Amino acid sequence: MNLRAFSLSLILAFALLAAFATLNWAAMAAPGTLSLGLVEVTAPLGMVMLVFTAAISGLFIVYIVLLQASVIVEARRLTKELKAQRELADTAEASRFTALRTMLEGELRTIEARGAASNREFGARIEQSERGMQDKLAEATGTLSAHLGEIEDKLDRALAPAHAMGIAPQTAR
Repeated sequence: MNLRAFSLSLILAFALLAAFATLNWAAMAAPGTLSLGLVEVTAPLGMVMLVFTAAISGLFIVYIVLLQASVIVEARRLTKELKAQRELADTAEASRFTALRTMLEGELRTIEARGAASNREFGARIEQSERGMQDKLAEATGTLSAHLGEIEDKLDRALAPAHAMGIAPQTAR
């Protein structure tokens, strides 16, 4: 039962009690002999019961107010504690993000350094391969020149007797 329904039923009960007391006022105000244990008193029984009912109702209302106040104070305390825990969690999360960022930046620098070293090594290998190719090309050029020189020498030797006889070599036109 929520607080609004409880308050409504409490107000309804007080209204019914007030209506009952009003309708039966003559009977409630009629004096009677009341025993208090050691002493007997003459007083209207209905009025005494009405006063006791009002006193007990007042005590219940004070109890409810005190209970609500303690609940409100406890809720505020819990709210403050929750806020402090939330701030602590946010701080911890921020520090974890900072640590993660630092770790990722370190790993990125390591990867970049490895990539740069790999690029330098690759460039050195390409230069070495180029030098090797140039050396082989120079060697092949030298070998080709030597073979052409030998062929020239052989042609010169083969054509030398023809020159000596006065025969001119025919050239292709």
